[in-house]
Amino acid sequence: MTHVINDECISCGLCEPECPVNAISEGDDKYVIDAETCNDCGACVEVCPVDAVIAE
Repeated sequence: MTHVINDECISCGLCEPECPVNAISEGDDKYVIDAETCNDCGACVEVCPVDAVIAE
């Protein structure tokens, strides 16, 4: 299982530096997680101020 960033994302960018495998990048209107790179560690979930990172 990997994590995804839903439409609640406010593009604050707090999640990106927390990812130990660099799976998070800035998208057009929100940040995105590369499912092939994500190792499901959950570090991004802990820092998201709007709970936009969810397990898929």
